[in-house]
Amino acid sequence: MRRLGPSAINWVAVGIGVGVHFNPFVEWKDKMIKYGVVQMHDLAMDVLTWDRFYLSGRLQKPVQVLIDNWDIQKVNLINLKAATSASLLLLPAKFSEEDLYAKICSLSYMGDLRMLFAEDKNKVKNIVRGSFTVFQSMYKPSLQEFAAEGLLQIPSAGHEFEQDCDLSATRNHFFSLPWTIQRRLGMKHEIDGSGITKPETIITSRELAANCVTKALRRLVMISSARQAMSGLAATGGVAAARYLARKISKAWKSRTS
Repeated sequence: MRRLGPSAINWVAVGIGVGVHFNPFVEWKDKMIKYGVVQMHDLAMDVLTWDRFYLSGRLQKPVQVLIDNWDIQKVNLINLKAATSASLLLLPAKFSEEDLYAKICSLSYMGDLRMLFAEDKNKVKNIVRGSFTVFQSMYKPSLQEFAAEGLLQIPSAGHEFEQDCDLSATRNHFFSLPWTIQRRLGMKHEIDGSGITKPETIITSRELAANCVTKALRRLVMISSARQAMSGLAATGGVAAARYLARKISKAWKSRTS
């Protein structure tokens, strides 16, 4: 693909994949890394709208930002708050801090077929435990905001979080999610007496909101992960793709037999 130049790589990334080109097996400072290239507009759109829920899902987990001309870290605060709302809808009334970060981390793996056979079964747990303090730093503003609104009780050390699970709190979390998720429930708009357009209130239970979030994310992740897999195959070639998949399956097998 590199012989065809950047235009061809971009065509494959956008036309087949979800807008990002990954280059795996790069040796850097005695390590093997994988890096991705994406247009900033596509990155910002996914972070704000979850229209593909691919890059937005990656940015819900700890990453190292090298160059940030668009101040994407500030834009990403919206993404982190939405991820917290989605996770709270899927968690019970009481949960541990590790449970919270594990649920946030798992959002971007819902519906990913690779999790069935080509990913370490302990992947989410390993990510959270390996970057626990980074997760705390990332999500502290959102948690404090929800606590100030009375939606969440932040515990002292060694205790569990408690959240408000009534219908009002459920609607608050659901309506703070990107429209891409809300429309899965067939959301419509109505004009109130003041002429302001507001989303029609059709969330009647917490279970309904949670099911809607789960189904929407599974569908988004399934489509995006499949498209990105095809894009990777076209961009890197069959040999490199097979090598990458073989490594994934090997790690997955070891995690299931250990």
